[in-house]
Amino acid sequence: MARSDAVSEHAEENRRYWDSSAPEWVAPGERAWRAEEPYWGIWGVPEAELRMLPKRMSGMDAVELGCGTGYVSAWMARRGATVTGIDVSVQQLETARRFAQEHDVNLTLVHGSAESTPFADESFDFAISEYGAAIWCDPYVWIAEAHRILRPGGRLVFLGHHALAQVCSPLDGAPVVHELVRPYFGMHRIDWTAVEIDPGGIEFALPVSDWFALFARVGFEVEDYLEPRAPDDAAEDAYFVTSEWARRYPSEQVWKLRKPLTSTRARE
Repeated sequence: MARSDAVSEHAEENRRYWDSSAPEWVAPGERAWRAEEPYWGIWGVPEAELRMLPKRMSGMDAVELGCGTGYVSAWMARRGATVTGIDVSVQQLETARRFAQEHDVNLTLVHGSAESTPFADESFDFAISEYGAAIWCDPYVWIAEAHRILRPGGRLVFLGHHALAQVCSPLDGAPVVHELVRPYFGMHRIDWTAVEIDPGGIEFALPVSDWFALFARVGFEVEDYLEPRAPDDAAEDAYFVTSEWARRYPSEQVWKLRKPLTSTRARE
C-alpha cells in the first residue's frame, strides 16, 4: 500500500478522528460494497438521479479522494476503471483493503491526504469525492491538487455539505435548526473538535460564489450543480440533519467539473 506523509495540521487531526471512529463505518461500508447500484450522500440518493459516475469506465484511470472504506472506488472498478483510492486514515484503508479482497476487486490504496497526493501530473481521467476531500480537506488546496492530477478533458465530481446546512448548524454541534446561526460570507474552516455535542474533526465549506471563483481561478469548468433533497420516505434523522429539514432546504450539494482540453486558468 503506497503512502504519502506530507499532510497539514488539520489533516493530522482528521486522521486521528477517522482512525478512532473507523469501526463505526465498517457496517455502512459493507452495505455499500454489496449494493447492486451506487447510492449517494446521507440520504442514499440513487445514481440514476444524480449520475455521479460515467456509465462506462473501461480504459479510464480513476481516483477517489478521501476514499474511506472504498465502496465508491469499488463501484468505479466494477464499471471497468483502473482505480486508486487515497485517505488519511490507516484504519479506514485497512477496512477498504479487506473488503476489496473479500469482493475480489482490484484497488490501489494510498495512505495520504488529497491536499498533497504522490501522483504525477495528469495521471487520471476521473476524480471523485463523496464526503471525503469534499469536506475534510481545504478546498483552496485540494481543488488545485485535483486539477493537477487530472488529464485535460478529465472530470472532477464531488458531494458534500451544502453551505445553508452549515449556516444553520448550532455552535454546540447539535443538528441543524430553522434559523441562521453562522455567517455565510467568509465561511471556510469549521472546527468541530471541541463542541459539546458529537465532537469530530475539522471540516471546510465555502459560499457558492466562492466555489465558482475558486474553480475559475484553478481552471475548472462547471458542468453541473445539484442540490439533492431528502426523499419522502427517508429516515427521520441522518447524522446532522432531519429529513423534515432536508426536504425543505438543501443539506447537500454536488459539483460536476471538467478540466478543459486547453488551459482556461484565470489570470491573477
